[in-house]
This record gives sequence, C-alpha cells and structure tokens, in this order.
Amino acid sequence: MIALWIAFALLLVPALWLLVLPLRRAGAVARALADDEASDRTERQNVAVYRRRLASLEAARDRGEIDAARFDEDRLELERSLLDDTATSTRSPLKPARAGRWLVPLAMVVLVVASASWYRWEGAEGDLALYRLQQQVMADPEASLPRLLQRLEAEAARQPDNPNVWRSLFPLYRDSGRVDRADHALTRLLDLEGRRPWLLAELAQLRYFAAGRELTPNVQALVDEALAADPAQPTVLGLLGIEAFENADYETAIERWRRAIAGMNDAESAEALRQGIRTAQRRLGQTPEAAEGPGIRVRVSLAPELADRLAPDTAVFVVARDTAGELPPLAVARTTLGALPTTLTLDDGDAMAPMARLSQVEEARLVARVSASGRADPRPGDLVGRRAPAAVGENGGDPVELIIDTIVE
Repeated sequence: MIALWIAFALLLVPALWLLVLPLRRAGAVARALADDEASDRTERQNVAVYRRRLASLEAARDRGEIDAARFDEDRLELERSLLDDTATSTRSPLKPARAGRWLVPLAMVVLVVASASWYRWEGAEGDLALYRLQQQVMADPEASLPRLLQRLEAEAARQPDNPNVWRSLFPLYRDSGRVDRADHALTRLLDLEGRRPWLLAELAQLRYFAAGRELTPNVQALVDEALAADPAQPTVLGLLGIEAFENADYETAIERWRRAIAGMNDAESAEALRQGIRTAQRRLGQTPEAAEGPGIRVRVSLAPELADRLAPDTAVFVVARDTAGELPPLAVARTTLGALPTTLTLDDGDAMAPMARLSQVEEARLVARVSASGRADPRPGDLVGRRAPAAVGENGGDPVELIIDTIVE
C-alpha cells in the first residue's frame, strides 16, 4: 500500500503545481493592469469634448445666435454631462498582488483530502489487499488451509461488502466440507451482486448435496429461479441430471447432462458428465457412445486477422446441424481458443438429444463459434466460421477444414 500512496502523491504533484502557478504570475498581472489603467485616456477625451462644445457655445453667444440665459442653460447641461461621464469611469482601486493568497493552500489541502477520500470510497483498496494476500499464499505453497481461511476471514470482517472476498472464501469452504460457511458466503454474494443465475445454481447445488441429494422445496425454488433467468445454466442442468439418474430416469439424465456439457467451461466437470452419460447408457442396455456411429473429422482454425481478439481460454463450440435446419444440433463439441488449430471428431457421442444424431443424416452443416460470454447461444462480439454441408462418413478420412473468420455483429 505504501507504494500505491507514493504513486498517488506523485500524480498529485502536477495538480498542486497548477494551483501554485497563478501565484507566480500574480505580480506581473497586477503590474499590467495598473499600467493599463494609467494609460486609460477616456477621462481626458471626455474633458476635450466638453471644451470643444463649450467653445462652440461661446462662439454662438458672441455671434448673437443665443442669448445669455440660453448660454448658461446649455453650459450647465454640458457640465452635468461631463460629471456623469467622469463618475461612470471611476474604478475601484486594484487589490495588492498578494491578496487572497491564503485560498491557494486551502485549495491544495482540499484537493489532497478530496482525492484520498474519493479513492477510499470508490477505489479498489480492498481488492488490492486481497490480491496481495493471494500473492503471498502463492509464494508460500506450504501455507496451511486453516491459515489461509483465517486471513481471508479477517479480510471479510474488514471489508464485508467486497464480493471478491466472499468469492475467494466460497470454494475453500466448499472443498473443505464447511457447508454452512459456504452457504453463508454464497448468500452474501447474492446480496452483494444480485440474484445471478450462476450464483443461484451454485447455492442450489450446495444445498442439494447438503440435503443428501434431495430436491427439497428450497432447492427447487433456486433451480426454478436460475432456469427462468438462464434456461441453459449448466450447473443446474447437471444437478437435474443427477436427480434424474438417482430416480432411475436415465434417458432424462442423459438429455440434461448433454445440454449441460454444451454450455460448460470446466473440462474436468464436462468429462465427469460424459462418464455419467456412459453409465446411464449402460443402465439402459445401450452401448456407450464414446465412439459410436459415423461422424465427421473437422480441423478447426482461426483466421490470422482475428488472432489476439479474445483470451486463449475463451470457449469454442463446434456444432453440426442438419441441412434443412429442422432438428436440434446433431453434435456439439467444445474446445478453447488457445487449443486452435485442432482436429475434432464429431459423432453420435456428441449428440445433445437422442432424436437428433449425426448418424441420421448423410450431410451436415458445420459451424464453429468462439463465445466471448462462454454461452452456447450467439452474442455480438463472438467469432464464427461456417462450412458448407460436409458428408457424414468414416471417421478416419481427411478432416474437413473449418476456419473461424467472421465477427458476429
């Protein structure tokens, strides 16, 4: 933190210098104004006009054009006009160059105090402290989990409204079996960040397993709320797949797990669900789908001009669809942007629904999409590549080239 405040002080120096700069020029400005007033000839010009008009009146009187009474009346009017002009031209005296200098140090103090107060109110001092704590833990791999939790809990007590603290605490509580504390951390996150679908899904999953894999009314309410906001929420779909599997509804479990895999970012979790799909297929007396049916080998690559637009861990979905567009996606595979170029095999093992498989068609349209949001549905800013219908056949043939070369508007 000391380095941060030193940096702030260095940034304030130019601002304070700008406040002091007018003082250095005050003397020169005062002298210029005094010289300007001294060189003002307006009053002399008014007197000269008065004298010319008076001379004209006297000449008119001498010629007999006006009498003495008229002369006296017009002269009085000229004198009043001169007095009026002289009165309006009178200016208040200039203040000394040092007048009001006390306002400058006051403004400097106000600027420093206001800047420091604003940062403490709106800045990321808490996140910086949390980041330093995480860096210290990474530098000390021998640090025990209780010690890490103790330090994070101290941060939570110091900055209870910082969602990043609770986001760091939740997985540690969950993985260490402290369900009540994990529930509290998620509830606090919901209070701070709003009822986001992924938070609702995590809380539903936590309470589902805490209840002994029972879909209680409380868990069902969280599931319904999450799906209402995001029908493709993968954590909720995975949970519902487990519930269906527990009730021996293996077909429903397979369908829900496939949908969950399509929107999942965690490769390990996706592989666990694929293993669950194979187990459910065995329970149904089916052959596991790992290498079932004909498919299409696809080599997916990214156009050079789109390189570095998104992070390497951004999700990439490769989808096969029927040419008529009447069926759900026939196959969906997922990889990451950093893995490109890569060769994938799409087959019935990547189907999302039993009624829509690659083995049902002779040709399929191919689409590859880099999802900046991590979701399966297209969003502006995603990158996409399309391929004309390719033949579905033996998986050992040459791969079909699929280049991602377009930005979704």
